[in-house]
Amino acid sequence: MVAPDTSLPAASKWRSELRFFAVLMLGTFALNSLIVKPFYIPSESMLPGLMTGDNIVVSKFRYGWSFISPSFHLLPPLPGRLFGRVPRRGDVVVFTPPDRDRRSEDWIKRVIGLPGDQVQMVNGRLWLNGRRVHTTDLGRRAFPVDPNFACRGGGQLSRGGRSCSLHIIRETLPDGTSYDTIENGIGAADDTPPYVVPAGHVFVMGDNRDNSADSRVPIAQTGLGGAIPVENIAGRAEFISFSVDGSAGWNPLRWPWSLRTERAGVSLRPKRAMP
Repeated sequence: MVAPDTSLPAASKWRSELRFFAVLMLGTFALNSLIVKPFYIPSESMLPGLMTGDNIVVSKFRYGWSFISPSFHLLPPLPGRLFGRVPRRGDVVVFTPPDRDRRSEDWIKRVIGLPGDQVQMVNGRLWLNGRRVHTTDLGRRAFPVDPNFACRGGGQLSRGGRSCSLHIIRETLPDGTSYDTIENGIGAADDTPPYVVPAGHVFVMGDNRDNSADSRVPIAQTGLGGAIPVENIAGRAEFISFSVDGSAGWNPLRWPWSLRTERAGVSLRPKRAMP
């Protein structure tokens, strides 16, 4: 007795395959838009905590969702957030600049000022609401030099050029939140007038205070020109998933040797004092 042929016609197989990949793509899009998304660090503006070549995980739900939440920035600017929450001072956030010409870009900085706060830089030191933020000078810290880190912006190259030392200043905010910054010399953004953060906005700065275009820097100088709307925040940086030193290029055989294994799993949450 011959068994009946239960195989699907070729056209039905193709439709089934297409449905599978469509559901997979939609699921990935929803995951990246609503829950978590990977993010690559392309610059040194967040040194010493983040280096060029770090790949991080960003939670998309911490502050609710807005027009900027979808992975592709296709929606027009819309006010408000669904289940919105204001970030805490010290959080590292990924956002899109409000400037119309840069709405397709993703930036990463640290939240320094909340709505109503007065923010100012005086001689390279942060002032918040009329008081100087407490700092601790941690001296110089050495970082390995590699293709993704070339020791610029006031760093001191070691003899032989294998490492670069940077001056580390730890800031501790009034609520006890602390994080490390770089201050290698006085620059144009180290002295700013007092700035009051508008309602519905946050003031953001890069931890590499000598090399960061942020809320301190005018738009004409590639900065943000002030605080950013909370609607433009896509999520909070959580941890480093893996990091590469840039030595491998496109050769997959060299990828394992380009990993900075010591950076995998490093938390990006600031230290917070116990209540």
